[in-house]
Amino acid sequence: MSKSISLTQYLLEQQRLHDNIPAQLRLLLEVVARACKRISISVNKGALGDVLGSAHSENVQGEIQKKLDIIANEVLIEANEWGGHLAAMASEEMEDIYPVPNRFPQGEYLLLFDPLDGSSNIDVNVSIGTIFSVLRRDESGGTVSPAEFLQPGRQQAAAGYCVYGPQTTLVLTVGAGVVMFTLDREQGSFVLTQDKVQIPEDTQEFAINMSNMRHWAPPMKRYIDECLAGKDGVRGKNFNMRWIASMVADVHRILCRGGVFIYPWDQREPEKAGKLRLMYEANPMGFIVEQAGGVATNGQQRILDIAPDALHQRVSVMLGSKNEVERVTRYHQEAH
Repeated sequence: MSKSISLTQYLLEQQRLHDNIPAQLRLLLEVVARACKRISISVNKGALGDVLGSAHSENVQGEIQKKLDIIANEVLIEANEWGGHLAAMASEEMEDIYPVPNRFPQGEYLLLFDPLDGSSNIDVNVSIGTIFSVLRRDESGGTVSPAEFLQPGRQQAAAGYCVYGPQTTLVLTVGAGVVMFTLDREQGSFVLTQDKVQIPEDTQEFAINMSNMRHWAPPMKRYIDECLAGKDGVRGKNFNMRWIASMVADVHRILCRGGVFIYPWDQREPEKAGKLRLMYEANPMGFIVEQAGGVATNGQQRILDIAPDALHQRVSVMLGSKNEVERVTRYHQEAH
């Protein structure tokens, strides 16, 4: 691009030209982006900043927390609580919602986030990221209740993620397509590097944890068996498998070149609908993927149509290139 466009300039121009980003939402997105810059600095310091390793505590999901999980969570809360654009926040790392303290003005939006996705990769210097989702309050003023967060994903006002890899990249949608910004460390700002991101409808790549194959449902096994059979099988083409064990990194690859990401139900914990969290991972990523021309389902229905019933609800996830996601979803529907 001949001219550098900063995140702030992009949001302002969208606000002026299309009137699709209210002032409070623009300020909120800028604050989230600044928080991601701070998290990126901590990630990049690694061992030099004493941020690697376990915090010797568990989050609400029963997972061992890393030091960076806690740092990222605190950075996002501290950055967002005082600006007047939020009423409350919810995090994958916290059991309950975090209402904006009374000493600060209260806004009309709700923020949900997975502060550091891909924690298992922190200590081995592999890409990790932050995922966030923005909802509007159904009610204005008064005490915020957890029930106000339980909105289907199609009602998101904005969603995005920041991937901390060789570059720090912020990916964003406000419901008018998907844009990517790269952090220019010399300028200290996110600069637009790709707009109108589109996921190819067809692909020959899939991302799934193959070690769980013996636990999958038959339609899931059927789909992967067909991929593995390659051009000698019913699909008539070869597939490559990619698995980074960081949803942010896997989805980012799909946005850049296509593919399908799958984290299905399995029989190790049959009472759980899936592993990933609807509110902090599946909804924001589903919104982004759909805005880039892809599809996101739980194997039975569109993820963004699921009516949530709990803040930390889990769900199966199948998202990415349209034709592959529709195929694996059809296999599940036929077997239902």
